[in-house]
Amino acid sequence: MKLTTKGRYAVTAMLDLAIHAEPGPVPLADISARQGVSLSYLEQLFSRLRKHALVASARGPGGGYRLNRPPSEITIVDVLIAIDENIDATRCHGRADCHEGEPCLTHQLWSDLSDQIYGFLQSITLGQLVERQPVREQQPQPAFQPAEFRISPDIKQVAN
Repeated sequence: MKLTTKGRYAVTAMLDLAIHAEPGPVPLADISARQGVSLSYLEQLFSRLRKHALVASARGPGGGYRLNRPPSEITIVDVLIAIDENIDATRCHGRADCHEGEPCLTHQLWSDLSDQIYGFLQSITLGQLVERQPVREQQPQPAFQPAEFRISPDIKQVAN
C-alpha cells in the first residue's frame, strides 16, 4: 500500500475542517490557503467526501463545508474509502491470483499487512487527531495578507 497524495490531502483537509469548524461552515479557499492545496483539487476531493456523507456543504455568503458527523465518529479509513484510496499491500489487489493465477508465496503476508493497516487506520478518528498535543498547539496559518510596507526615516529621497 502506498498512500497517495490524494489520500494525504483528503485526510489533511478533513482534519483542518475538524479543527476550524466551530464558528460555522469552512470555505475550501481557507483550507486551500492554510494547507497549500489547490482549490480545484480540494473541490474534487470534497465532492467525493460529500457523496459519502462525510461532509455537507452550505452555499452563499458564509458558506463552505462542515463535517456531517462529530469528528469522533469519522475514522481515517472512512475518509480514504470515500476518495477511493487503495488500502491494500498486495500486488494482486486481494484477488490471490498474483502468481500465474494462484497466490504467490508471500500473498498471505501482504494480505495480513493490509488487514493491520486497515485496522490501524480504522481505529483513529479525526477527533483523536484534533486532540493530539502537536495539532492543538499548532497555530492556524493565516490566509494570505499583503505585506505592510513602511518607509524608514533613515532612507533619503534621491533627487533626479
